[in-house]
Amino acid sequence: MLLSEFDFELPEELIAQEPLEKRDASRMLVVNRTTQSWTDEHFENFPSYLRNEDLVVLNNSKVIPARLVGHRAATGGRVEIFLVRELETNSWEALVRPGARLRHGAQINFGDDRLTAEILDNPGTELRKVRFTCRDTFEEVLADVGSTPLPPYIKRPAGTSDADRERYQTIYAKHKGAIAAPTAGLHFTPDVLNAVNSRAHTAEITLHVGYGTFEPVRVENISEHSVSSEIVEFSRETAAAIEAAKQRGGRIFAVGTTSVRALESAVLESGQFRSGTFNASLTITPGFKFRAVDCLLTNFHLPRSSLLLLVSAFAGRELILEAYRHAVGHRYRFYSYGDCMLIL
Repeated sequence: MLLSEFDFELPEELIAQEPLEKRDASRMLVVNRTTQSWTDEHFENFPSYLRNEDLVVLNNSKVIPARLVGHRAATGGRVEIFLVRELETNSWEALVRPGARLRHGAQINFGDDRLTAEILDNPGTELRKVRFTCRDTFEEVLADVGSTPLPPYIKRPAGTSDADRERYQTIYAKHKGAIAAPTAGLHFTPDVLNAVNSRAHTAEITLHVGYGTFEPVRVENISEHSVSSEIVEFSRETAAAIEAAKQRGGRIFAVGTTSVRALESAVLESGQFRSGTFNASLTITPGFKFRAVDCLLTNFHLPRSSLLLLVSAFAGRELILEAYRHAVGHRYRFYSYGDCMLIL
């Protein structure tokens, strides 16, 4: 299949720039794969779609303030560094702008010189290697001088707000390390989560959302596409909870595409689920055979993106694109701060 087959028209004004006042006030398009139909709903009613034997799997990864804006020590010029992946203590792969002007040894200062970055390579690759030095621990300084790494399609003259630190984070986030939020989880409130737990069961995994999740698809033939691996932490309790749900005839609800990738990476040939820390290296495109996930809660994704390919693999390209056209026509809000879709 070709990447051009996963395109759709989206008016720019439907790209959500701010979160709703209430997390659970989002709209939810419920897509039924069996009947090839959909229903307009609201997320606060998500628990009503659960049965007692079902299991809802949440990604408890926590977003770090991965966006740094500073100035070159030599010239004072503005530099932005977006942390992508920690290589070793205080050394990271990062997106650097303007990367083409910064050569090996260039230094950038942040936060009244509390933090200094040194470029460790020369221009040539998209991701640059950067080493940081600071007066306090890197985590402490990053919390003070870093900002919420909102996606580039959220455009604000003043950048992120203080409110983003709270709203671009799930209420059940625990383990720091993500550079983007697992956005399907942003809709949950304590009341909704309590309703889920009273009606069904929940379990948690940790997959720190990395660059691979939102890296552009650069090939036209999707069979040539590969998504970078991401680390998954999968506890024995979660593995046991999934196997118990399967045995009692329950459905596995994945909250977000990151949970899908973690779950499908964890299932073994025997049908059992491994636990521990491992790489999720799957690239999920149409034709993939799902063995773990039965239902999916997800936000609306970018055209021609790896996430749209994954959702299309789960529900079928034609059904997903028809549902997206319905969402556009009915003025759903798109992307990270937007509305959501429940695929049954």
